[in-house]
Amino acid sequence: MNLRPSRVLGQLNAGNYPSILKINLSDPRVIEIAGLSGVDAVWLCTEHVPNDWIGLENQIRAARLHNIDSLVRVGRGSYSDYIRPLEADATGIIVPHVTTADEARQIVNWVRFHPMGRRALDGGNIDGRFCHVPMAEYLEHSNQERIIILQIESPEALANVEEIAAVPGFNGLLFGPGDFSHLIGKAGQLDAPEVVAARQRVAAAATAHGKFTMTAGLIAPFDTLVKEGYRLFGVGADVVGIGSYIEERLKLIKNPPAAPASSSSPYV
Repeated sequence: MNLRPSRVLGQLNAGNYPSILKINLSDPRVIEIAGLSGVDAVWLCTEHVPNDWIGLENQIRAARLHNIDSLVRVGRGSYSDYIRPLEADATGIIVPHVTTADEARQIVNWVRFHPMGRRALDGGNIDGRFCHVPMAEYLEHSNQERIIILQIESPEALANVEEIAAVPGFNGLLFGPGDFSHLIGKAGQLDAPEVVAARQRVAAAATAHGKFTMTAGLIAPFDTLVKEGYRLFGVGADVVGIGSYIEERLKLIKNPPAAPASSSSPYV
């Protein structure tokens, strides 16, 4: 049985720069719009977004319908919180607030099958096509086509980023400029020298150890990010896009022409 390969990994291996849209809304139709608009992946979330597991499964299914990847940022919970999205057929997971190499090794141990890790074996969910996939094929696909991204977003994590990047078994690093800037007392100042230096150090560490780096958004000019080593690009968020669209529409009617002096309003 043919299992779907990762679109993001395919693009990266071809030397391209895949795109990902962050999703805060829970309606699967938003995922479908993203797919029809041309993004390569959607970034779903259980850390900051009140998704339930059934809703998340429907979002993942919508992504699969349009042949785009789904990456789920998990909450910092238990082994089961990391595995459920994968068994719901998410293309991968993003693990926030990783601080040490030991944490990175534990995550790999939880989410990769032998010989890479010690993930518990099931295969009876949609990722294994409800036991319709031969076991060897299921294990190989899970280890090779499921994406694991670790998020670096604190000064403590930055101090250990080279050791974290050296851990085998995961695919990429995501620099979190929002939390990093907040934790150094410069919340939201994404162009502060310390934040820029951290962004560059994360990319350099990932590249040195054969990992890709993902942006949380277009936090610097595209060409600059490419030169720094970034390869998977966040292009924004659904809620930002909707808000911007409404604001632009409202600008068209905020300064209407004056009504003729002789006219009377029919609305009173």
